[in-house]
Amino acid sequence: MGSLPFTVSGLQTSIDGARSGPTLLCTPLMGTTVDQMLIEMGKAKEIGANVVEIRLDCLRKFNPRQDLEILIKRSSLPTLVTYRPVWEGGQYEGDENKRQDALRLAMELGANYIDVELEVAHDFNSSIYGSKPENFKVIVSSHNFHNTPSAEAIGNLVARIQATGADIVKIATTALDITDCARIFQIMVHSQVPTIGIVMGERGLISRLLSPKFGGYLTYGALEAGAISAPGQPTAKDLLDLYNFRLITPDTKVYGIIGKPVGHSKSPLLFNAAFKSVGLDAVYVHYLVDDVEKFFNTYSSLDWCGCSCTIPHKEAALKCMDDIDPIAKKIGAINNIVRRPDGKLTAFNTDYIGAISAIEDGLRGLNGTNPAASSPLAGKLFVVMGAGGAGKSLAYGAAQKGARVVVANRTYERAKELADKVGGQAITLAEVDNFHPEEGMVLANTTSVGMKPKIDLTPISKESLKNYCLVFDAIYTPKETRLLREARETGAIIVYGTEMLIRQGFEQYKNFTGLPAPEELFRQLMEKHA
Repeated sequence: MGSLPFTVSGLQTSIDGARSGPTLLCTPLMGTTVDQMLIEMGKAKEIGANVVEIRLDCLRKFNPRQDLEILIKRSSLPTLVTYRPVWEGGQYEGDENKRQDALRLAMELGANYIDVELEVAHDFNSSIYGSKPENFKVIVSSHNFHNTPSAEAIGNLVARIQATGADIVKIATTALDITDCARIFQIMVHSQVPTIGIVMGERGLISRLLSPKFGGYLTYGALEAGAISAPGQPTAKDLLDLYNFRLITPDTKVYGIIGKPVGHSKSPLLFNAAFKSVGLDAVYVHYLVDDVEKFFNTYSSLDWCGCSCTIPHKEAALKCMDDIDPIAKKIGAINNIVRRPDGKLTAFNTDYIGAISAIEDGLRGLNGTNPAASSPLAGKLFVVMGAGGAGKSLAYGAAQKGARVVVANRTYERAKELADKVGGQAITLAEVDNFHPEEGMVLANTTSVGMKPKIDLTPISKESLKNYCLVFDAIYTPKETRLLREARETGAIIVYGTEMLIRQGFEQYKNFTGLPAPEELFRQLMEKHA
């Protein structure tokens, strides 16, 4: 799929009955009793939801008139009533007539919306023709748990839903690739009726986050991470507090982090808080990307302003760039991509700046050297574990500062390839434990050994750590890895991965916005959340 026209300024004006105004945040109530749902309603209101979805199929026992009366009348928020059958991904397995009777009853008792499935919508809508209350809306929904069809097929599906007499069209598909979201965005932008477009699964997350940008009628946010009503659903709290959902408009510029995995990244926390603090109309999201080239080809308009780039894409993304900063080109890996006003992509590597400056400050603290003096890395034996993107950054950065670099990698060939580029020595990871030609070396781990969930692992024995005066770990989940804990116990200075993350973030923010980074804010957030 090629480039899509994603210029959606002025979208949220009323077009042929399509609603104007901000995208609503709907929180599904998944309690198994009416009392639980009432408690959940209170929480939804507290969090800041606009609508609650009463999922009748979650109730273990259901007395239609009595329970609906309580749930609808006692809700302080507008109500959307859904009674999802098993054949559409829900839990209801009973009589179809009774199910539809309950939805009609919800309408009579004052529900603001009901959600009815496309398969039965025509007959259902015929049955309530002439008796619909004035402010009551029928959402007609279609769920595809297998894939996201072509744009043409989705367009035909919208027409079928409209033909049933739907007030609001809801289409939920499944993301096999993040670019599937583009087809749903396209439909939402061009739809002549109010539309809810959702791409389920982690690869579809941006369809939920960016719903206000593309004119979605509403999006769903769970009360808690464990209580989602569909795959990939974020929490309402994250939508509001992490992604600044209420601040997103059709003009909002989109940034993000591409990686696989990517959900652990703290970058959205830092950048969204920073954008908000200076009033920038921008949002920063998680992009779970499988195919980098396909991603950049699909999201190619000026609204997609740039991204951070993490494992495993730091090298693969190079071939998609129009311009590469000379230092990044030497390293052969990038982590910061900016779209220029002419649409061209320019890439940088800020990892090496972040990590090397943190390591230098650690060594200065150890030696008490003057920050203005030459680098404390000069002449040091610097062992880098891992020869991937971050490993290259550290090796190149250390060599540039005058360190003698040793590259250790699982495969010797890859270690040698990098070592040759920086005029260093190569060994395998298996040899690191017995490698100690001198005391007071510096160790930098850029492998994923010790990262969540395998936090009990370490890439080097504690015994071997006594040969190092400083140990840095690029991993920041957890903040204190086993490697760093054991290094501290042996008396080494330790430098957290969070420090590299913060400092490289300063550089990225500057590249993205042209403004200096709010360093104190970044540090406070990392301290609180890492």
